[in-house]
Amino acid sequence: MDSTTQRHGIAAYRLRFSGSGSEYFRVWIVNLLLSIVTLGLYTPWARRRTARYFYDHTMIAGSPLEFTAPLRKMVVSFILFALLYVAYKIAAETGQDTVVSIFIIAAALLAPYIWGSAMRFRLASTRWRGLQLQFAARWKDVYVASWPIFLMAAIWVGITYGFDFLSADLPAPNSRTSGGNHVPEWPNVSPPMLGLIALGLVLSVLCIIRVEFNYKSLLVLRAGIGKQHGRWKPVYSDFVRIWGATIVVFLAGVALILALAAGAAYTVQSMFSTVRGPAMFVLIFFIVIAAILGLVLASAPARAYREARMFKLIWSNVGLSQIARFKCDLQHWAFVRLRIKNVLLTLLTLGFYRPFARVSEYRMKADAVTLHVKGGLDQLIGELVRQQDAMGDALADMAGLDIVG
Repeated sequence: MDSTTQRHGIAAYRLRFSGSGSEYFRVWIVNLLLSIVTLGLYTPWARRRTARYFYDHTMIAGSPLEFTAPLRKMVVSFILFALLYVAYKIAAETGQDTVVSIFIIAAALLAPYIWGSAMRFRLASTRWRGLQLQFAARWKDVYVASWPIFLMAAIWVGITYGFDFLSADLPAPNSRTSGGNHVPEWPNVSPPMLGLIALGLVLSVLCIIRVEFNYKSLLVLRAGIGKQHGRWKPVYSDFVRIWGATIVVFLAGVALILALAAGAAYTVQSMFSTVRGPAMFVLIFFIVIAAILGLVLASAPARAYREARMFKLIWSNVGLSQIARFKCDLQHWAFVRLRIKNVLLTLLTLGFYRPFARVSEYRMKADAVTLHVKGGLDQLIGELVRQQDAMGDALADMAGLDIVG
């Protein structure tokens, strides 16, 4: 039953995901094969099939979500992005520095517009019980929320000028001779320059956290159905605490991997001290592969920890006006254990466990969310339908558009 309790006129509906790894594997393998055969041109079709699968199997109050995005728009957007990327790569590889700089500046200026357009498209393509979601933020709101992006760019421009100023009094780097060739040494770096780099990294992380907070809060507050808009409770310090804890988890993971690597290196040195020739190259190859896998494993728990805590924070503190709210009881350490298991199984199966991993993680998050509705659900749906129809007709009249087609 999706409706679990009803107290004081408030009904609770537990979200449910009805999909399975074996079902999604068939969708995933077809998408993968067709993308390979078409050299990536099948990507928009693959993304649409994936979104439809997860939407169709996400049940809210007994009704599934619907993904109604028109395929034509997804294909056109993909082709446009691909052409821009190819143009950028050609400019970069042919040494056209001015064109590359224009691309980078344009990307920074267009980043808020791209994000806002993506959110409008995603919400407009989402329906539940015939109700269409909407994202009503103005472009001014989107660009105001994007101020940390521009601040971060200004910080690194300032650091670049600071480097030029501080390096003016430093001696030029020497060069040494190796095999008859002159090999330049690393440039001289003073403690103030290292301090600038550290300051830039800290400020950049704070800017990244702030833009994430701004975007998520704007998305919730300006999203809605009919005349009912989202409600948002988290504050910026909540995001900072989660990121701080994530950094601690990451450092702990790195320390554990380094300790294991040191032990493994000592063991390998003891066991293979007499190895020479081709066998040594094979041994070095496996050590490099193990180091790469170690880095992946070191970051996986931290990324899962942040993802789970952020998911719980948001879905426990958002709602729809004063008539509906969400609660989430996702256990972040359980999600971390699931992610570690999925990463290991994905590596062992050369990637073929990926669809099963994605379904299991999605199910754990979806099944942890409960929708609480004040009053009867049918009454709420009826009121939202009336509000949405009226607003849709008004917007169509103002824009002079025909809704059909």
